[in-house]
Amino acid sequence: MLKISYVYILKCSDKTYYTGVTSNLDERLFQHESGFFKSCYTYRRRPVELVFFAEFTDITIAIEKEKQLKRWSKAKKEALINNEYDSLINLAKKKFLFSIQF
Repeated sequence: MLKISYVYILKCSDKTYYTGVTSNLDERLFQHESGFFKSCYTYRRRPVELVFFAEFTDITIAIEKEKQLKRWSKAKKEALINNEYDSLINLAKKKFLFSIQF
């Protein structure tokens, strides 16, 4: 039997997002909601709401995806959460400031 891992995104009460990985989503959500870990990012940002999760059969890939999502902008995370997949490519483009000297 394959062990399932989850990458998840929580929306915190201050409108920020927390991204994590776990092998037991229900237990981990309970821990976030109850303030089980006082040093956790979500402790002072409760209540939290599960807004996205994905299942993986390989924990290595799940951890890789969690790290990738943590680097994403808030706008890009919101596009993923809202199933706006077509927006993801445009949100991935970097904005550069150009300095023109004469």
